[in-house]
Amino acid sequence: MDLTALGWTADRVADLPPGCEPGRVLRVDRGRLTVHAADGERRVHPAAGLHEGAAPAVGDWVALRGELAVAVLPRRSAFTRTAAGRTSAAQVVAADVDVVLVVDALVGEARVRRIERYLAVAWGSGAAPAVVLTKADLCDDVAAVVAQVAEDALGVPVLPVSSLTGEGLDAVRSLVGPGRTAAMVGPSGVGKSSLANALAGRAVAGTQDIREDGRGRHTTTARELHVLPGGGLLVDTPGMRELALYDDEDGVAQAYADVVGLAAECRYRDCEHRTEPGCAVAAAVDDGRLDPARLTAWRKLEGEARRQLLRVDARARADERKRLRSLHRSMRERPYRAR
Repeated sequence: MDLTALGWTADRVADLPPGCEPGRVLRVDRGRLTVHAADGERRVHPAAGLHEGAAPAVGDWVALRGELAVAVLPRRSAFTRTAAGRTSAAQVVAADVDVVLVVDALVGEARVRRIERYLAVAWGSGAAPAVVLTKADLCDDVAAVVAQVAEDALGVPVLPVSSLTGEGLDAVRSLVGPGRTAAMVGPSGVGKSSLANALAGRAVAGTQDIREDGRGRHTTTARELHVLPGGGLLVDTPGMRELALYDDEDGVAQAYADVVGLAAECRYRDCEHRTEPGCAVAAAVDDGRLDPARLTAWRKLEGEARRQLLRVDARARADERKRLRSLHRSMRERPYRAR
């Protein structure tokens, strides 16, 4: 098989260790990898010590030597979250993707804050995000919901689709051309598996009905890379009940570019955007240009990303201590400080 159909590019040859061939990771389970190499699919073992560095993830290109994957080639992008549980470790959900499809459903009220969180991680991945709103056939006013989401999904296409009727599928396919890889992310029950099946033109993922309490079921149990008709590739991921940011300060800034732009206009550099005079953010809230809920969401995600960075980065912790000392000094010197 011509590996360019799987996203291989000639400039990656320099990253291959001598005597190795490339393979794309389709699935990771039980300590073994399903990879697609030039001669087709095969099951291989990760070499001893491979997990000490960057453990292979779905979408990765690995260097193969016989039945061993001996190295993970440098990633061009990665959708990464903090692993679930009491940990600060990173978990790569999908690697070497060109576009991240943030999937939610056009059922009930638009979950704008949840979509913003996914977009923050998507922007930080190095891939281009897009919002896909499924179940358009169950929504009475698709245009209104799309407009509501698009208002806060700055610079991101918002695509309504119906896996049942086929409405909007061509717009999604246009984002996943030959050799391009898309990763679908979102909570359970929003229609990711149905969308994967519709795009693939065959059953590649199981589907189930929504539970009686309205919460989604985990129909996809493992991340898997599927080859689509026309040459695109799609990573289907299990639903995420928890999406904790991992070192995503840049992604948060991109997702909330409007708020960040306003903050740059504040009179004081260390403005907290609450009661300080000359605060451009507070002024935008007061005159209706900025939704207070969006400001609250930005504060929450910015703080979360910052705390995670401090957990994993010693230099960032030192810089934070320096910043806090400077902040305390400036607070003592502020002319508007309460006496």
